[in-house]
Amino acid sequence: QVQLVESGGGLVQAGGSLRLSCTASGRTFSDNPMGWFRQAPGKELEFVAAISGSMRTRYYADSVKGRFTISRDNAENKVYLQMISLKPEDTAVYYCVAGGWGTGVQDYSYWGQGTQVTVSS
Repeated sequence: QVQLVESGGGLVQAGGSLRLSCTASGRTFSDNPMGWFRQAPGKELEFVAAISGSMRTRYYADSVKGRFTISRDNAENKVYLQMISLKPEDTAVYYCVAGGWGTGVQDYSYWGQGTQVTVSS
């Protein structure tokens, strides 16, 4: 059974930084893309970033370009999201995803349970 478990969320002041981690178990994703979505209160799920298995291709939402960096450790079956210069509008539950490729919610088969990121002004 595939599981994605996120960690690293929390409360941070605007301008601060956080690093989210996601550990996959149940199968290896070293040859497959992984990514992150987020859902702010009262809003729909939103694509944040994705990285190919080879790490040669990375996509970012326009709203996070230049501030967020996605990376992965295939040996550890992990994906990371380094977030800097955080803004209150980054407040959301962040979900790790795998088993697909693209920017749509329907593009991924596996989802983590989410980790809360709250940015105070």
